[in-house]
Amino acid sequence: MTNILDKLATEVDKIDDSKPKKSAITNEAELSPMEELLQTSELRFPKVNDVVEGMVIEVSSNAIYLDIDPFGTGIVLGREIKDGMGSGKLKEGDRVAATIIDLENEDGYIELSVREASYEKAWEDIESKRDTQEKISTKVLSANKGGLLVEVNGISGFLPVSQLSSKNYPRVDDGDKNKILTLLKKLVSQELEVRILDADRESEKLIVSEKAAQSEKDKETISNLKVGDVVEGEVSGVVDFGAFVKFFQPNPEKEKPTEEDKLEGLVHISELAWQLIENPRDITKVGDKVQAKIIGIDNDKISLSIRALQKDPWSAVEEKYHVGDVVKGVVNRINPFGAFVYLDRDIHGLAHISEMSEMFPGKNIDEVIAPGQEYEWKILSIEAKDHRMGLVLADKKAKKSESKEIKTEEEKK
Repeated sequence: MTNILDKLATEVDKIDDSKPKKSAITNEAELSPMEELLQTSELRFPKVNDVVEGMVIEVSSNAIYLDIDPFGTGIVLGREIKDGMGSGKLKEGDRVAATIIDLENEDGYIELSVREASYEKAWEDIESKRDTQEKISTKVLSANKGGLLVEVNGISGFLPVSQLSSKNYPRVDDGDKNKILTLLKKLVSQELEVRILDADRESEKLIVSEKAAQSEKDKETISNLKVGDVVEGEVSGVVDFGAFVKFFQPNPEKEKPTEEDKLEGLVHISELAWQLIENPRDITKVGDKVQAKIIGIDNDKISLSIRALQKDPWSAVEEKYHVGDVVKGVVNRINPFGAFVYLDRDIHGLAHISEMSEMFPGKNIDEVIAPGQEYEWKILSIEAKDHRMGLVLADKKAKKSESKEIKTEEEKK
C-alpha cells in the first residue's frame, strides 16, 4: 500500500504546483488536492480479479516482481508464475498480463497471478487459431487407445487416432488395440504440427488434427501427380479392404528426399491382383516393395492399383476356354448368388444358384458342393471384357449321388 500512497503523493504535488494561486481575500470554496485528483484524473483503481499489465523488474527463484505503473509493485509467487501461453520463463523487461489476487499482502505488495490471466488469453489465442485454421505445434503428453493427449497454450487437448497423419497413423494388421496403444506411446514427448478442429472454452474441450495440418502440404505435393503415373513404394499397412503404400513422388525435386516427403495411397482389395481376394493379408504384407499405378486422385486421397501393371489374364481367356467345354474347377466360396469357382490361378466363374436349384431341387447348394473341393463344370458363357464366366455343375459323381439318394428314398416307400 505504501507504493500506491507514494504514487498518489507525487500526483497531488503535481496538481498543487500547477494550479493557479487564489487570492487570500477570496471566500471561494476550494477542493482538497485528493478531491481534485479524483475529479481530474482518469486513473481507475484496480480491484481484486482485475487484469493489469506490468513489466518484470526482478526475477528470483520463487517470485517475480512486476512494476504495475502507477499503482506500485506486484509480486507473483509459486505456482501462479506459470504462463499458460507457453512463453517459457519470464525475464526482466518482459511485459505480462496478470490477475490481482490481493491488493496488499502481508509484505505490502500487490499479489498477482500470471497463470489466471494467461488462461483467458490462452483460450482467446486458441479460438483465433481455430477460426483462421492456422497451423500450430503441440507437444504430446500421453497416449490412450483412442488417441493422444496434447497441450496447446497450457490447455489440455485431444488428438483422436483418426486425425493422425498417414505418417503417424498406427496401422495394425489385426486391429489389436493394445498394439495400437504401443505404437501411439512412441509419439509421447514429440512435437506435432496440427490444426484446431474444435475449441469450447466453457466445456474446456479442445480437439486438434494432425491430418488437417498435413493435408495442405500433401495437396501441394499431390498437385504434381497425375492419373497414370507409376510409383514405387513399400506396403505400410494391410487392412480388410486393401493395402496402404508409401511412396516418393516420381522424379522428386529433392536430391535426397526424406521420410517426410513420402505420400501414401490406398490399393483397394479389388486392385491388388486379378484373382478374387478374400483377405489382402494372404497376398501382401507390411514391408513388401511394390510398383503401383495411380488410378485416382481426390483432394489428398490417392488411389493405386497393382494389378493395372500386370497382364490381364482375361485378355486371352477365349484362347484357353470355350463355351460348352467341360473343365475342372475348385470351389472358392459359396454365397447367396451361387458358387465362385477357379478354373486356374486367375480365371474364375460363377455357378449361379438358379442353375444349382434346377439340377438339385430341394437341396441347398452347400449340400451338393463344398469350398476347397474340385468338380467338373460346363462353361455356359464367357464375357472376357467384364471378367465374367457362367458355369453349371457337370460332375457325374454329384449327379449319381443325387440319383442314389432319390432311389433310396423310393425304396423306403
